[in-house]
Amino acid sequence: MSYYKKPKNHEALLWSIALPGFGQFLNGRLFKGSIFILLEFLINVLSNFNLAIIYSFTGEIQKAINVINYQWLMFYPCLYMFAMWDAYRDAEGEINPYSYIPFVFGAFFLTIGLIYSTKLKVVGVLFGPVFLPMLALVPGLTVGLIIYYIVLTPNYRRQ
Repeated sequence: MSYYKKPKNHEALLWSIALPGFGQFLNGRLFKGSIFILLEFLINVLSNFNLAIIYSFTGEIQKAINVINYQWLMFYPCLYMFAMWDAYRDAEGEINPYSYIPFVFGAFFLTIGLIYSTKLKVVGVLFGPVFLPMLALVPGLTVGLIIYYIVLTPNYRRQ
């Protein structure tokens, strides 16, 4: 006899990192997961993101910049981070009402990284539309976690 059990938060989060929608599938939210996967493929194909990933990983940053359709790719950071947060929130485990904050700041910084990816050089290197947003995620999550703990701390002191 088998029965369904929701995954832990981190399991749903990690599968959602692999592909937006997978975490929702694990949580038993098949319709929502299908929508996220459909949106992922739509944005990915219309923005030429996979081609930009290939060019970026082979060191052809200018080709990655030239091939990207930024009008479509600008949707990706928010979709990606929201799908991760949604999978995390809906899985089994304790969640507090402020758990969204690091995800929101991550999406914001990813978007800013994408906007500046054609011109901004870090230590003289142009990272392009794949690597610069990934680098921007680190300070985004850091700022989000700092704000999360600032907001969370007074609430625990009242209890």
